[in-house]
Amino acid sequence: MNPQAKLISATSLLLGTSITISSNHWMMAWVGLEINTLAILPLISKSHHPRAIEASTKYFLTQAAASTLLLFSSMTNAWFSGQWDITQLTHPMSCVLLTTAISIKLGLVPFH
Repeated sequence: MNPQAKLISATSLLLGTSITISSNHWMMAWVGLEINTLAILPLISKSHHPRAIEASTKYFLTQAAASTLLLFSSMTNAWFSGQWDITQLTHPMSCVLLTTAISIKLGLVPFH
């Protein structure tokens, strides 16, 4: 991988992380998480080996499912409470869905 691609990938990782940490709205948090997902994919599939391509495909599909679950939890929270703000997560079903989505994204034990 050439130095410019590494620089763009590292910058994208930093940008996605800072957007996710500093966001107050669910959509901006989702955008930051997606930037991180798309920035890490070229690093996973850097070697053009079939196993690396398979690993990056599995990673992408798992992260896409977790992102969908995260958006669904924010949508159900907005539906039940009328709030799109991250700090206003009040509905129990939304809390469980969000915890599951973040656990999948982090690769915690039952979801790894």
